[in-house]
Amino acid sequence: MDAGGKSVIYEIRTYTVKPGAVAEYEARFAEAYSVREKYSKMGGMWHTEIGPLNQVIHIWPYESLQQRADIRAASAKDPSGKWPPKTMDLLVSQEVDILDAVPNMPAWGEPQRWGDLYELRMYTYAPGDIGKVAAAFGEALAGRAAIYPVAGIFTSQQGNLNRLYQLFPYKSWDHREEVRAAFRKAGVWPPHADARPVQQLVRFMEPAPFSPLH
Repeated sequence: MDAGGKSVIYEIRTYTVKPGAVAEYEARFAEAYSVREKYSKMGGMWHTEIGPLNQVIHIWPYESLQQRADIRAASAKDPSGKWPPKTMDLLVSQEVDILDAVPNMPAWGEPQRWGDLYELRMYTYAPGDIGKVAAAFGEALAGRAAIYPVAGIFTSQQGNLNRLYQLFPYKSWDHREEVRAAFRKAGVWPPHADARPVQQLVRFMEPAPFSPLH
């Protein structure tokens, strides 16, 4: 549920493609997306620059798992035959998690232009800890967002469990350092949760040219 009380889930799809195939994948996806967006719009799409390479990550908001299933079925039957994009020959692996927003996170709506550098932090916690972690991050979110917008903070509900995803936009590497220095000085971030992650992974990403979040 978002900050306005509306039910929203987020699907994060992580595709690993063959080395050198990211640009071709995005080009084929862009051609097919004109069909897919008639059914529902994508939240954002990025490719990795630092971290696990050759990955394309896209996030889709839905009102429910049922709406997700209905939209996916309808778009696959579109008369154009263009969806899903013809990219299977480029793929190495696929991973899907279904996410909930932490408390107080605004739902995604209109496209945003926040920057060309995105940081996706993925923390895995011990079983039983993710609830209090989500509460702590939700409570601290407004203070962090007052310094610079936060694209999203999520926890996994299906797929790989006990994960916390943090998605932060920046204008540049220098801007990232400025924002991090500002929230540390203000003492508003990182949140103080009575739990520590057992695993951490950070990806630095660039938005696809057609990504609604930029």
